[in-house]
Amino acid sequence: MTDTTAMTTAAPRPYESYVYAYPHKTAYRPLADRPALRELWAGERKDALSLYLHIPFCEVRCGFCNLFTRIGAPDELTTRYLDALDRQATAVADALHGDGDGDDSRDGDGVRFAAAAFGGGTPTFLTAGELERLCDIAEKRMGADLRAVPLSVETSPSTATADRLSVLADRGATRLSIGVQSFVEEEAKAAVRPQRRSDVEAALGRIRDARIPVLNIDLIYGIDGQTPRSWRLSLDAALAWRPEELYLYPLYARPLTPLGRRAHPSEADWDAQRLELYRQGRDHLLAQGYEQVSMRMFRLPGAPREGADDYACQTDGMIGLGCGARSYTSDLHYSFDYAVGMREIRNIIDAYTTTEDFSRAEVGRAVDTDEARRRHLLQSLLQAEGMAVDDYRTRFGSRPDDDFPVELDRFAGLGWLDTDAGPGLLRLSPEGLAHSDALGPALFSPAVRAAMASYELK
Repeated sequence: MTDTTAMTTAAPRPYESYVYAYPHKTAYRPLADRPALRELWAGERKDALSLYLHIPFCEVRCGFCNLFTRIGAPDELTTRYLDALDRQATAVADALHGDGDGDDSRDGDGVRFAAAAFGGGTPTFLTAGELERLCDIAEKRMGADLRAVPLSVETSPSTATADRLSVLADRGATRLSIGVQSFVEEEAKAAVRPQRRSDVEAALGRIRDARIPVLNIDLIYGIDGQTPRSWRLSLDAALAWRPEELYLYPLYARPLTPLGRRAHPSEADWDAQRLELYRQGRDHLLAQGYEQVSMRMFRLPGAPREGADDYACQTDGMIGLGCGARSYTSDLHYSFDYAVGMREIRNIIDAYTTTEDFSRAEVGRAVDTDEARRRHLLQSLLQAEGMAVDDYRTRFGSRPDDDFPVELDRFAGLGWLDTDAGPGLLRLSPEGLAHSDALGPALFSPAVRAAMASYELK
């Protein structure tokens, strides 16, 4: 299981890759057998599923963004997209329930959703009426009780309008995440996200007026021209709203994005700048009473959690609807084709809207026992609370230090593991958390590394 060729003695760069899901989509490939969803889900646990609905539209595309999204939606494209989403939801629900009768009121067969999220893109790019329809798809087609489970929705300053927020609040949204990135207008412009601070503050006021329990504000550090002083200004501007959550993201200049085509400072200088700003932001939020959940996430003590108490991302299944969404069974992760370039994204969205048969998985990657071990370790270790060794041993019948001795020894040698955590807990040190974007990729398997390296960006 250990990839000794990928491990070196030199300290890695701190910003190699943000690991939010494993394996990454660039390791997915077309599935030759196009397995039927009904067969994929037949033997799976379905009593604590997570539901994700993807809306691939934004009013602008930020310079750092490599998400699957397009600018605008001409010629009733949102209507056609929601029509396709409805068709997909019907096919997926039939597969989960093991039938094909299209019945929207099935109960008692063990299918239950423990959490839901609308992401993108920008879900609030949709009108208030379209958001009602999106909620109907989640509830009436999929059977998710949005008022009974945590529901997280992403928004932006220009689309967080009162009518949209009212719909989301009425339909059970428990968390609104708004991408502010910077309260300094010059920095927002440098990140190719032009916005006025007054518009951002107005949007935050509307979100608070909607009384959705959790407000999350996203901020970015490492922007061209950003200084410790201007970073502190953005932090304090966000803290003025006392958000229940704050996410602090390092800026990445990814291929095929506007920022990816610009000249940047030397890697060493940029890494040093981002590490300095990260530590400043972390220390400031901790001093303001926030607790650190991961390298990126900070939360007020007592704030509602994003997921249900009985949902575990390491083991429970994910149902993704929409052309940029992923779905996870215990041994296959699957989605649709992936792209970053605008032309390819438009083509994929157009193909999705004309699809009639959503009964089979098209693109994905098998997850064997070794990959499942890596995924469990990644998703647990990158959380500040760490990983209970007994949970890992119960699931896999082995210990993480037996399965990944080279990797964990190296992390320990770099000072990335908490030596005071005790034998039953594997936990990162503060320095380990700071280097999460190097630690995560170090756990990728040789096969996933090779697939990602051979992927042709489009």
